[in-house]
Amino acid sequence: MQSQESLATKATILIVDDTLVNISVLVGLLKDNYRTIVAKDGEQALNRIYSGVLPDLILLDIMMPGIDGYEVCSRLKADARTKHIPIIFISAMSNVGDEAKGLELGAVDYITKPISPPIVLARVKTHLALFNQQKNLEAQVEARTQELANSRKELIRRLGLAAEYKDNETGLHVQRMAEYTRLVALELGFSPANAETLASAAPMHDIGKLGIPDAILCKPGKLTDEEFEVIKSHPLIGAQILEHPDSELLTVAREVALYHHEKWDGSGYPEGLSGENIPITARIASIADVYDALISVRPYKKAWSTEQALALFEEQKGKHFDPNVVEAFKRVLPQVIEIQKRLADKA
Repeated sequence: MQSQESLATKATILIVDDTLVNISVLVGLLKDNYRTIVAKDGEQALNRIYSGVLPDLILLDIMMPGIDGYEVCSRLKADARTKHIPIIFISAMSNVGDEAKGLELGAVDYITKPISPPIVLARVKTHLALFNQQKNLEAQVEARTQELANSRKELIRRLGLAAEYKDNETGLHVQRMAEYTRLVALELGFSPANAETLASAAPMHDIGKLGIPDAILCKPGKLTDEEFEVIKSHPLIGAQILEHPDSELLTVAREVALYHHEKWDGSGYPEGLSGENIPITARIASIADVYDALISVRPYKKAWSTEQALALFEEQKGKHFDPNVVEAFKRVLPQVIEIQKRLADKA
């Protein structure tokens, strides 16, 4: 008897046939090199596939009572969970049209009965090798894609840091803000992937400040009306920097950069958008940015307490801020405070 360890390392082949003699022949042929499981008809085959470990390859008869082999193949290829499994039809139906139909449905091969053991062994070995090679290639592509995505996120984070340093703020501001946006987005029902995209894009909210003269951006005293108008141009500059985004991440980054100073009542800038005309990504980024600015020490002000910041949000709910976003922020406040502590600025 084969050990559990030995079985675990072998490819699993599902044999589907309504004739016990055919099943016995195929099991006897394959059992030394592969783990075999069997089904006597199409319905049992589908039950085995979806209730246990997915097989690495399926040997499938066509003419069976109930659900025939063509239907089994069609269902498996229509399902994202099973469409990758190679299927080899083994059938007494030797007409060229039968073989063509099987291949059109997505089978990788077609063997006619009575079977030739060397041919079955060779075809099984070949298609398992091709299947494994495909899985390895897909894994490499996925790893490379993730590497590129991580590189893009890191570049965006660093550009966001550059804008913050130009404004005499610490790089930890954009890190905290990004974490806040993730929490609020999840609380508002964003998928984890979309919340992560927003958190990765949020550090670019003030990228437009790179285009503001230092004499204005870093002025220690009160700004004149003309100087403040220059400051107010930074969302448009940010949108220009991020023009023609070629990914979801950059699209969200541009939304946040352009609209994070819009206000719920329409009194914000640069476009005076109001309510839900302001992208939800920017509405979330806005409250995260303002909160962190309030509770942080700046050369021109002392840090506010959390209670003072929340009082402002209540007063500005429906004016500056989306009421739903304010309420979501309040619900995740314990996690927000943990992030404040973990990413606190050093004196």
